[in-house]
Amino acid sequence: MSEEPEQTRTIAVDMVARVEGEGALRVTVKDGTVQNVELKIFEPPRFFEAFLKGRHYEEVPDIVARICGICPIAYQMSAVHALEQIFGLRVEGALHDLRRLIYCGEWIESHALHVYLLQAPDFLGYDSAVAMAKDHATIVTRGLRLKKAGNAIMTLLGGRSVHPVSVKVGGFSRVPLRRELEDLKDELLWARDAAVETVRWVTDFDYPDFETDYNYVALRHPDEYPFNEGQIAATSGLQISAHEFEQHFTEHQVAYSNALHCTLQGSPYMVGPLARLNWNQEHLTPLAKQALADNNIALPLRNPFYGIIARSIEILYALEESLGLIERYEAPPLAAAPITVRAGIGMACTEAPRGMLYHRYEVDGDGVIRDAKIVPPTSQNQSRIEQDLRLFMPRLLRLPDKEAALACERVIRCYDPCISCATHFLNLEIRRESSA
Repeated sequence: MSEEPEQTRTIAVDMVARVEGEGALRVTVKDGTVQNVELKIFEPPRFFEAFLKGRHYEEVPDIVARICGICPIAYQMSAVHALEQIFGLRVEGALHDLRRLIYCGEWIESHALHVYLLQAPDFLGYDSAVAMAKDHATIVTRGLRLKKAGNAIMTLLGGRSVHPVSVKVGGFSRVPLRRELEDLKDELLWARDAAVETVRWVTDFDYPDFETDYNYVALRHPDEYPFNEGQIAATSGLQISAHEFEQHFTEHQVAYSNALHCTLQGSPYMVGPLARLNWNQEHLTPLAKQALADNNIALPLRNPFYGIIARSIEILYALEESLGLIERYEAPPLAAAPITVRAGIGMACTEAPRGMLYHRYEVDGDGVIRDAKIVPPTSQNQSRIEQDLRLFMPRLLRLPDKEAALACERVIRCYDPCISCATHFLNLEIRRESSA
């Protein structure tokens, strides 16, 4: 007796834990074959680029910090580097180091949040970090304390950890005294040891067998693991400056999403910790390199689920880097370099926790913003997330609706998509069709 043709089914997840924002995923399956995947972002547009037009350049760092409560430094750093390029200014010495240090703080707090509270419950079989904490209170407490260590760096240098206020074009409105940085050291030393344990912990997770070839895109610098500077490098062979970004990377609108998709020469690509680690492993700090060796982590990593490992390595790197920056710190004579305003167009890329972030600004002779363009990491990863789901879905087709939905969420969470960068999703719909 032949089987009945499969009817169209809808799988809905009305409220997904451990994600931010509003969106949906729809997968169309016909005769057991995945036909289409749509990651729909229906959160209303936020118009930050429009807000910036007509504002004075000095207002930009405070405005763009509001784009994201988790990674405000990334938006501030990309903005100030682009504007300093217009004004012919290069920040060096202690101010350069302080910018790396505050970026370290952001990576630590953002990665710790994701590793411990958002993605670890997927591997340990819990619906939430709260549920996980009932059985693993020590582990969750460690994650929260790690996050707090990163927040402490951001608070000291930025004035506060959420939407910091001291970052400005040319430097900072205030720089710390050496003793203020020294006061952070004991906690950062604890956090460094905790980060070593974190790498060991996540490496022992049970990972899905899901490897594919990615076009990894990240900044690459000859002398340092990239935060604020470097060439844009892609596995496909691309090596360009931020000035050339829009010649190769193109944003486009899709009918089912309020967020733009960005592709590289028409194809999906991946930004984020996996891309950075694969491109820049030689610039890791000694303990980070040792953690790779001790846990038998062989690069390059080609499984998106290994993103939690890459984030853990970057937490360790950022803590070692922070301690080194503090050790050599001598307060600069000025908190910010003097600015000579002039008209022009400037572009810059920095590495947000979730991946490369591009800013372009046009400024007139009075220092007023005439045009602005921001391409956040999650917009760049959206097409790649959809491609991963196309490849991953065939193994889920025989699962019950609820299990298939949870598995799709786990794939999406590998990228740590951000509410301000294109947001997450709330429900999943699978359409199953038959030609019979």
